[in-house]
Amino acid sequence: MPRTTQVSAKGNALAIVSFLLWGLLPLYYQFLPGADVTEMLAIRLLCSVPFMLLVFLLLRKPLPTVSMLKANLPSIALCGLASLIMCVSWYSFTWALTHGQVLAASLGFFINPLFAIGLGVICLKDRLSLAQKWAVALGGLGIGYMVMAYGQLPWLALLMGSFFALYGLCKKFIRFDSLTSVTIEAALLTPIAAAYLLYLSATGQSQALSAGTGNLLLYMGSAPVTLLPLIFFALAIRHTSLSMVGLMQYIEPTMHFLLAIFLFNEVFDSVKAVSFALIWTGLILCSLEALPGLWRTISARRQLHQPH
Repeated sequence: MPRTTQVSAKGNALAIVSFLLWGLLPLYYQFLPGADVTEMLAIRLLCSVPFMLLVFLLLRKPLPTVSMLKANLPSIALCGLASLIMCVSWYSFTWALTHGQVLAASLGFFINPLFAIGLGVICLKDRLSLAQKWAVALGGLGIGYMVMAYGQLPWLALLMGSFFALYGLCKKFIRFDSLTSVTIEAALLTPIAAAYLLYLSATGQSQALSAGTGNLLLYMGSAPVTLLPLIFFALAIRHTSLSMVGLMQYIEPTMHFLLAIFLFNEVFDSVKAVSFALIWTGLILCSLEALPGLWRTISARRQLHQPH
């Protein structure tokens, strides 16, 4: 097998592992029903830095130097902004998983590509293809139908989808590699997280500490279980195409959807069925449009590395 094909296969495998791990997250959070999500977010931030330092050590990747950080102050500022944005997305996602709203989490990540497309047009002056225009229109119809039927916006899904798209947009302008930026993002908010946890402990309001060692370990475990798939994803990006990753990203919300319906017995009524169907149709159109270009890229790479 040519080396390029091996590298691509490795990248695809890493991407699949990352999305599978993300897709299985609802199973972990079922052990923390009704959790204090703010405290869990603080504990996750506090545990993230030592965990990421361990990852640097295991991967034998050099830590960023002070001079490198000083030379990229705008990127550090963007890391701070990205961290705040991710906190909103992660908070809403975790609240959904710990409060019986896995279907909302699924919807949030299904509509995330539509927000990403919209941000690309507004902020990066991207031009939409015909399939992307249909996808945005169908996604809007799906959300609109849900609002009209229920009389309220699906806030959790909209917060997850929009803020994760904003996070992706912010990352485009950060000059650090993925592992470094994730570490900096956590480190910048660690003092705030530590101060908040000290306050909860001093006032006897800590839910994590009051429910025993097992509960505390579950709270602390939220750092590695959410960071591991992110690390696999960061490694995958180096070895496969963004188009392939874009097609595989639907593994995660599909798993959330199946878990919500078949394991957690969440209500999937006719309104949600119509809304999901409209959004899925738009995403399928985008995927079908991307496939020929992806196949041409793969074929071109194979021909380039064939022996002459």
